[in-house]
Order: sequence, then structure tokens, then C-alpha cells
Amino acid sequence: MSTTADIIKKVRRIEIKARGLSNHIFAGEYHSAFKGRGMSFSEVRAYQYGDDVRSIDWNVTARTGQAHIKVYEEERELTLLLMVDISKSSQFGTLGKQKQELIAELCALLSFSALKNNDKVGLLLFSSEVELFILPKKGKSHILRIIRELLVFEPKHKGTSIQTALRTVHALIKKRCIAFLISDFMSPNFEDELKVLSKKHDLIGIHVFDEKERQMPDIGLCKVEDAETGETLWIDFSDPKVRAAYQESFLNQMVRINSQFTKNHSDLISLNTQDDYVMKLRQFFQKR
Repeated sequence: MSTTADIIKKVRRIEIKARGLSNHIFAGEYHSAFKGRGMSFSEVRAYQYGDDVRSIDWNVTARTGQAHIKVYEEERELTLLLMVDISKSSQFGTLGKQKQELIAELCALLSFSALKNNDKVGLLLFSSEVELFILPKKGKSHILRIIRELLVFEPKHKGTSIQTALRTVHALIKKRCIAFLISDFMSPNFEDELKVLSKKHDLIGIHVFDEKERQMPDIGLCKVEDAETGETLWIDFSDPKVRAAYQESFLNQMVRINSQFTKNHSDLISLNTQDDYVMKLRQFFQKR
């Protein structure tokens, strides 16, 4: 069990790494990838040749007798919402790093990038129920609280319901935001909720998985336990057909998830615990 000192060290380590990356690598790329989606009124000025006639302010024009137009500017201040799966399966990891550790580092990097751009950051932790919701706010101390919760929060439930998380965000977040849905996506169907939320918000999925979930080596007869249901069964991984079926099941899940996000015009990033997530995020930011 982690002591308070251990937790502080972990938070500090992640903070140093994430702030360094956000300052030196992601400085402009986060800003470019997530430009303000809305436009806010700035001022009224006299019409000039070449201006869009659709921007004419007819009230001011009638009052002054001279054509004026409304000038708008991009709404730079954004809200970043991290929707994080903390179900029991997120604690799985076979090559030195659990999925939840990778998720904490990802969230820290995104949060400090948002902080640098003066954006608000919020956090929703979910399993089969919403476990914790932290309202979007600004500030370093707020970001450090988010990192700490990602590291130490103990969920009350084991399962996963992405449906519940998406419905909650739709009900609570009224203004358009950038919503990262970070999960291993071992959840019942959530396509309807994804469709609704992606129309309202800029939704990006991050699929986090362990390499042993994609393919299993020849390790012979093995007892396997479902982390979320507790169900156990024996599987003979020495059988090539069994290993092929195991891999095919994972690939089918990947195709299903990709299809749902693509159909709803949302992005999806796939990361395993051994990937260079910095490179993957940079590629994603540059693509946008």
C-alpha cells in the first residue's frame, strides 16, 4: 500500500515529465490541434470593401446611415475533459507498466498542455458507474489534484459502462468541450451514446491495451481470470488455433471500436503500454 510520501513522489515525477514535454514538445501543437471551435462577438466597425455582407449589423447601419459589420474573434479558452476508465481491467499490465499508469501519464501531459494554453481541465472517473467528477477549472494545483486522483482513487465497482460515462457528460457539460475518452473499451455497446455526445463535443477516444491482450505466446495451459467479473477458466495456449482465435477476438474488438468512432466523425488513438505515447500523440496533433 502506497504511503503519502510515495504518492507525492509519483505525482511529482509525473508532473516533471509532463510539464517538460508540454513545454518543449507540445507547446504549439496542442494549441493548433484544438483551436477554439466557437466565435465570440468582438466589435462593430465600418464596412470595408471586400467584407462579407452577411456580417453587416443592420441595426447600427440603420442608426448611423453608414454600413457597419460585426467583427468576431475565435474563442480561445477551451475546456478539456478527461473521461477515464478506472475499472478493474485497467490495473492489468505484463511488461512493467499497467494500463492505469500509462493513462495517468497521458492525462498529465494533456492537462499541462491545456494549462499552458489557459484552458480549463475536468476529470470524470468511471467504472460501471461514475465514481468521481471534478468540475473543469484552471491552475496548477487543480492539475496536480487530477493527477493524484488518477494515481490513488479506489473504485467501488469493478465493471465498465462507457454508456453511463457518456450519458453523464452529456447531462453535465453544456458548453462544447474537448472530451478524451480513455479506456480499454471492454464495455457493453455504447454506440448510441457516442453518437449523441460526438455531435455536441469534440470527442477523441484513446484505446489503451496491454500487448498480452492482443496476442498470447505459447505458455501452455493457463488459468485466466476476468478482472471485472471474477470468472476463471483454463485455456491451452500451446494450441495454435486457440492463440489465433484469441488474437482474432482482439482484432474484431479493434475493428468494432474504430468503426463506431469513424462513423461518428470522432478520432481514435490506439496505444499499448509499451508504445511511445509521446510520438503517437504528436502524430495525432499534427494530423489535426
